Amino acid sequence: MEEEKQWYVVNTYSGHEDSVKEKLEQRAQSMGMQDNIFRVIIPTATEVEVKNGQKKEKTKKMFPGYVLVEMIMSDEAWFIVRNTPGVTGFIGSSGHKAKPTPLFPSEVDHILSLVGMSRNNVEKDLAIGVKITIKDGPFKGMNGTVDSIDNENNRLTATIDLFGQATPVELEFFQVDILN
Repeated sequence: MEEEKQWYVVNTYSGHEDSVKEKLEQRAQSMGMQDNIFRVIIPTATEVEVKNGQKKEKTKKMFPGYVLVEMIMSDEAWFIVRNTPGVTGFIGSSGHKAKPTPLFPSEVDHILSLVGMSRNNVEKDLAIGVKITIKDGPFKGMNGTVDSIDNENNRLTATIDLFGQATPVELEFFQVDILN
């Protein structure tokens, strides 16, 4: 049985999230684990601060001390992540060499939508002609076909059937799932 990729939460030393992300990506590449460790994300939010009458944008980590890792939980991948410098462990693991519990898809969708991302790895999964289902917004529950992709703005245009008419709608990546 081939395992599927899922999202896990990794605990890091506070303030070391960026270096853990960088080291983990380097280790996955150098150890040939790109087929097991896919994306490492540090959820951030931009806040506007007014100081001395000047507006300043500040990027803050939404979950200090944590990074999200999309991976297939194999023994090798688990070992690589666990032993990356700065990682203190996985959230959802009872220890004693027990594998951690992945996040629920709804949890991942919520977190990634807050940072304007999607569980779909856009470069790999979305393409013109791909069938999608809309999971958020006024067209929730409808299916469509991708017509164009705007990677720069994380948006796509899809054609849906609205009252018997083929209608183009503009959506953000996090609003859609790819149909199998």
